[in-house]
Amino acid sequence: MRVDLQADTCTTTIKGHIFMSATAVCHVTEAHKKQFEQEGYFILKNVMPPEHLQLLRDECQRFIDLENARMDADKTDVHGINHRNKRYFVAYACQNSAKIPEFVYSDLMADICRATLGPDAYLFWDQYVVKGAEVGMKFGWHQDSGYVGHPHRPYLTCWCALDDMSVENGTAFILPYSRAGTKEVQPHVKEEGTNDLIGYHGSDPGEPILVPAGSIAVFSSRTFHRSGANTTNRMRRVYLPQYSAEVIMNKEGTAPQAQSECFLKDGKRVR
Repeated sequence: MRVDLQADTCTTTIKGHIFMSATAVCHVTEAHKKQFEQEGYFILKNVMPPEHLQLLRDECQRFIDLENARMDADKTDVHGINHRNKRYFVAYACQNSAKIPEFVYSDLMADICRATLGPDAYLFWDQYVVKGAEVGMKFGWHQDSGYVGHPHRPYLTCWCALDDMSVENGTAFILPYSRAGTKEVQPHVKEEGTNDLIGYHGSDPGEPILVPAGSIAVFSSRTFHRSGANTTNRMRRVYLPQYSAEVIMNKEGTAPQAQSECFLKDGKRVR
């Protein structure tokens, strides 16, 4: 694959075919692609259009309110790995929003998918990850593939910062492949008290993602990452769309594991 930087257009060449996007500049460079292959991640700062950043923020509170109502109905403060006012994982946000698809199926995300997954891309999963002010909980070392539960082709996580990220507000930490010592999915065990699945037990603290709102950390589903607690007086919000190069099926092979909405086919957008 070749990615060319130009002043007005972004062109990507895949298997001899040239694809052009409407974005003003191609943000994914050859250096990013090389880092992704060697270390499992790269970071794009200040790439989200302001209107997309705002719509994702606007939708976030609506989903928090819906999750709180669900907990109220069940008379509990904990649903799986969701903890009221502490930590929220709100899945299928794109499917349940009239606005979020505008970002998920945008030119920017198409460029990222082409550069990492290749000519075909499907929306596999999406969710908001929110840490409450002052009490936002940590999240342990894991690979996203560790939550799938059976062998599958690696997929892509796009960690979209909706707030300025710092160690104090519980940003994510990445463990590069070279420091994790593996590119393969490792066994994960459930952590008592949080229900987190933990797959790395070493002492390496990882690399903190210290980026402004509107930035995206792009990493493989086999890349270890964790996050700390939010000790600030404001929420820390992230939106996470995940894409796969093919439909990821369930263990039995009878149905898709999660979502399977086709986004790119042979390098061209179909959404």
